[in-house]
Formats: sequence, C-alpha cells, structure tokens
Amino acid sequence: MRRVFVAVINAYQKWISPAFPPRCKYYPSCSSYAASAISHYGFRGLVMSIWRLVRCNPWSHGGLDYAVTPANTFKNQPINSQKTSVGVR
Repeated sequence: MRRVFVAVINAYQKWISPAFPPRCKYYPSCSSYAASAISHYGFRGLVMSIWRLVRCNPWSHGGLDYAVTPANTFKNQPINSQKTSVGVR
C-alpha cells in the first residue's frame, strides 16, 4: 500500500506540480514530505502528511520540517571525529 501512495505522489510531482509556480511555505514541499513520511512510517506517515496539509494555511509561518531526519545527522557522534580511510582519528 505504501508503494501505491508514493507512486501517486511521484506522479503528481512529475506531471501536475510543474504546471504551477512553487509556493510552499515549508521545506521540503508537502508532496516530498508526504512521500518520505509514507515510505518510512506507513499509515502513521499518511496521518503525518494529512496533519502537515492542515497546518499549511495563510497564518502558518512555514519553515524547515522534515518527516524523517536527514541521514547525515548523527546525534551520538562526537563533533571533532573525522573519518579517514583507516578509521576515526
């Protein structure tokens, strides 16, 4: 079922969305948010996507809102560690 919802969203992004000017207050756009939320969380992601659409109104401030945190953010990794070809120095 996830694949069906994500396929519909991808078709929207490819064929319908380019016909309109960009006007989303949030980053990533609502359709990108919905695709990532549904593919990662399933039914809970669908509910998250609907809530995101409800929040998108003329009185909202918008901003940065990820459904799934980006892969390059590690909470438990020390700041000063750097990866090399032989490991962490």
